[in-house]
Amino acid sequence: MNRLDYLTLKWKAIGWLVLGRREAALAVFGRLLQRWPQDAYGLASRANLLMQSGRAADALADSELLIELRHDDAATWFNHGFILEAIERWDGALAAFTRATELGPKLDRAWYGRGLVLIRLQRHDEAVAALKRNTELQPMSPYGWYQLARVHVDRREPEEAVKIIRHLKGFEPKVAAQLERETGLLGGTAA
Repeated sequence: MNRLDYLTLKWKAIGWLVLGRREAALAVFGRLLQRWPQDAYGLASRANLLMQSGRAADALADSELLIELRHDDAATWFNHGFILEAIERWDGALAAFTRATELGPKLDRAWYGRGLVLIRLQRHDEAVAALKRNTELQPMSPYGWYQLARVHVDRREPEEAVKIIRHLKGFEPKVAAQLERETGLLGGTAA
C-alpha cells in the first residue's frame, strides 16, 4: 500500500464531506476501494454515505464485506444490524444486534436496536430485557425509556408505563408528555 496515495484519497473524501458533497466523496471512496478493496475505513465510510443517500442495498454489500474483515468488532455488527433493520430484514438485524451485544455488552445502541427489532417481531418479553439493559447503560437518554413504556402498554402493564412516565418527567418532560398523550395514562383518560 502506498501510504501517501491512500492518505491523499482519504483526505480528499473527507474534504468533500466537509463541503457537503456526498456524491463526490462517494466517488473518491470508490476509487480508494478499487485500489484497496478490503480497507475497513473505506468500506465503513462508503456504507455510511450510501445509507445517508437512501441506497441501503449498496450499503449492505459493503457491510457484508466489513463483517468478513472485522467479525469480532461490536460496532461493525451494530452498523450491519442498523442496515438490515432499515431494509426490514428483521431476523438478520436481530442476529447482528445480538452479536454486537455479545461482543460489546456495554454498547447501548446495540441493545436499543435489538429491542426495536424484538418489538417488530412481537417478542415483547425479550424486548423488555433488551430495553432495560439499554436504559441501564444510557439512563438519561429518553429513547430506550420511551420504547420500554410503549412495550409495557402493549403488554397491558400500564402501571409499569406510568412508572416510566413519572421517571421521564424528571429529565425529559416533553417525552413524558408525549407518552401521556399517546397512551392516555396519567394526564389522559387512564390513570
